[in-house]
Amino acid sequence: MTAAARAVAFDAQADPSPGPAINLAPHNLEAEQALLGILLYDNAAYERLTDALAGKHFFEPFHQRLFQTIETHVRKGQLAEPILLADDFEHDPAFEELGGIRYLADLVDRAPPAANAGDYARVIFDLSLRRELIRIGGDIATAAQGASDEKRSARDQIEAAEQSLYSLAESGTASSGFVSFGDALRGAVEMTAEAYSRDGGMSGLATDLIDLDQKIGGLHPSDLVVLAGRPSMGKTALATNIAFNIAKKYAYEIQPNGTKKTVQGGVVAFYSLEMSAEQLALRMLAEASGVSGDKLRKGEIDASEFGRVRDAAMELQEAPLYIDATGGISIAKLTARARRLKRQVGLDLIVVDYLQLVTGSDLGANASRVREVSQITMGLKALAKELACPVIALSQLSRKTEEREDKRPQLSDLRESGSIEQDADMVWFVYREEYYLGRAEPREGTPEHLVWRERMDQAEGLAEVIIAKQRHGPIGTVRLAFSSDTTRFGNLARDRAFAQARDLADD
Repeated sequence: MTAAARAVAFDAQADPSPGPAINLAPHNLEAEQALLGILLYDNAAYERLTDALAGKHFFEPFHQRLFQTIETHVRKGQLAEPILLADDFEHDPAFEELGGIRYLADLVDRAPPAANAGDYARVIFDLSLRRELIRIGGDIATAAQGASDEKRSARDQIEAAEQSLYSLAESGTASSGFVSFGDALRGAVEMTAEAYSRDGGMSGLATDLIDLDQKIGGLHPSDLVVLAGRPSMGKTALATNIAFNIAKKYAYEIQPNGTKKTVQGGVVAFYSLEMSAEQLALRMLAEASGVSGDKLRKGEIDASEFGRVRDAAMELQEAPLYIDATGGISIAKLTARARRLKRQVGLDLIVVDYLQLVTGSDLGANASRVREVSQITMGLKALAKELACPVIALSQLSRKTEEREDKRPQLSDLRESGSIEQDADMVWFVYREEYYLGRAEPREGTPEHLVWRERMDQAEGLAEVIIAKQRHGPIGTVRLAFSSDTTRFGNLARDRAFAQARDLADD
């Protein structure tokens, strides 16, 4: 069968008469032949093609193999032309059916100008995406009818479908290839200029905790931040404080293409694997209103406090803060839901509370917890880079801290510390000496109790955020104010000055 006859046969498949959906698969054999002819005539044209184009994107199977062979020759620095390539297809039935070396020669004879190679590549790639879209649609329909896997819930099928569609939408965009140093330098200068133009002098997302922001320069896109501490240190409280501070300041500009560009604050996704959405909201309500969380739970509030709670609730409900309280969520589902939120409303910060409650994919019979945590941290880092937003992942610490006299955490205290420490861009530890002193009170009336009371007065209302690792800047300790009643972290100097002024006013 000649090449022309084969093209006619393929075009006949596009006849709109009733038949299987595969017969309507979008394709353009002429565009494929034109691109292959260009490459055979001028191998240098291969360098003009996008990295996204691969042999699998061609409709005709022989064209897939021909493109892959041309690609192999060019990458090896070898000449790719009809006579040399004919040997590679000596035992290929389709090659003989199309006309053998005569077919390759015809492709060269009819090759359009090499300048058009990019246009033909885009057509081929677009048609390949359309065919893949049809395939995914068929898979979705088959799964929904229960023919492929009746054990999967409808919700799981929706998430799998969204993940497939997102992956297809991102095809060809994930890898940008080499970037010249000049382009990279321009990006760095733009980041510096943006930081210079801001009052706080930060290029990243501000947490509103001034001393912390000065130390880290804000939260940066694509960063994985691990926030760790022993139970009751305030990990979740600090994470919710940061999330709320960012969400409540959210402001955006509409771009010429209709998209939103965040100019202040941001949209926050909070994965609460330990607490329910209501419990987390209650914490934020206590922080925003200044009313004790214990009072809110028991309903022991007066009219004035209720008014503050009501006002805080009205402020909170406008904040773009989205909570997912699914327990034991897998890294695959977490990623799929973050992509969906990014696509629907945007996304500027992800918080995961906490890392050890996320589950990994099936690693087989020899899977260990260390390997699973490694998979999860790698997945979170990849998600941060893919969505270009920081990820804060909370983590538990081992009991080794309790065995030391100085209970300040160290990097070696991280559970499964190898993968967590390696993948994280920053590691923060939350430490409150007040917590440990409160559980070591000596008997009243003794000299030891007087010493303890003095130390307790100094530690009361104070917390430390120990920055044990930072790729972008120095490590060190940041001191913050902490209110155990409202689980609120604040800026130390300003908050203490405010408290003193309030006490004077009360007197």
